[in-house]
This record gives sequence, structure tokens and C-alpha cells, in this order.
Amino acid sequence: MEWLKAAAEEIITGIKSSIQELNMKEVERLIELLLTAKDKKIFIVGMGRSGFVARAFALRLMNLGFNVYFLGETITPAAEKGDLLIAISGTGATKMVLTAGAAAKDIGATVIAITSFPESPLGQMADLTVTIKGRTKAGWPREEDYLARQIIGEKEPLTPLGSIFENNCMVFLDSLIVELMHRMGKTEEDLKRKHATIE
Repeated sequence: MEWLKAAAEEIITGIKSSIQELNMKEVERLIELLLTAKDKKIFIVGMGRSGFVARAFALRLMNLGFNVYFLGETITPAAEKGDLLIAISGTGATKMVLTAGAAAKDIGATVIAITSFPESPLGQMADLTVTIKGRTKAGWPREEDYLARQIIGEKEPLTPLGSIFENNCMVFLDSLIVELMHRMGKTEEDLKRKHATIE
């Protein structure tokens, strides 16, 4: 169980560091946009594991009473000017997420990027970028040569691919829901009333 414990410690440390490094001005603006969009449509998009995080966030927003949709589902309605698109991509370069962001911008929706790379194409396109630290599978600063990495002491993360970003993002968004609950005067009982009853 040596690797399990070491990986768990790395994940927990990464989450703590990520939360400490949040830009609270970005987070406050995200909260303002969400609360302002209470009567608008909120679309959430993410691919792969980021998509799982996006779906979990969409579920909690629905529990809070938001009019929210996960992009790509057949029941997703048309976006309109003033709606929100929240795009989750560690690299900020996922093609389908960029396509969704560009389409939303053309319509006049507000695009919010949640990414590790604010300088990425998604970050540059967005009206607001919230930076969540984490190594991502397709892009992180590192020395390419293995021996050079060892010499300069660059440690390989134990968690594979984009896991660090997705774990950090999940904890951030779950914590954001709690902040929204308090600002909206909602309790856990209120959320339960919106939870699925046909399961």
C-alpha cells in the first residue's frame, strides 16, 4: 500500500495548495455571474474526466435551483444572449470545448473558463478565467529529457495524466456550492427537495 498512501498524500497536498493559490477576485466574479444568471440558462461543458467534474457541478447547481444543462445532451436547449457557458479544461486547448466557447461567444453568451492555463486559447477567449492549479495530461512545464529532470530534481507526479487538475477542480466546485448555498439562504434540505426522486 506504499503507492496508494504516497499518491493520496500528493493529492491532498495538491488540493490544499490549489485552494490557497486561488485568485479570490476571479472566484468572486464567478459567484456574481452565477447569481446574476439565476433566471438565465447555464451551460457547462467538459470532456473526459473534466466532463465528469462538470456533470457533478451541474447536478449541484440544479439542486440549488439553477436552470443548468450539460452541453452535448440531446435535451439541451438553444443558448441565447446573456446565458452563461462554463467551460472546464485543464489545458484550455480541448478542441470540442473551444468550439463550444466560440459558438457561445458568437451568440452573446458569457464564457467562463476553468483551467490551469489562463494564457491558453480557452483562457484568452473567455470573459472570465478562474485558474485552478494542476498538472494536465497534455501540457505542463517540464524538462523533456529524463536525465535532465533527475539532475534538476524535477519529481514526476504520482497521479497520472490530468488527475491533479480534476481533483483540485472537483474540490473547488464543491466548495463553491457551499458558498452559493449560504449566499442564497439555502439549506441541505432545500437541495434534497430538488434531488432526483425517480432512481
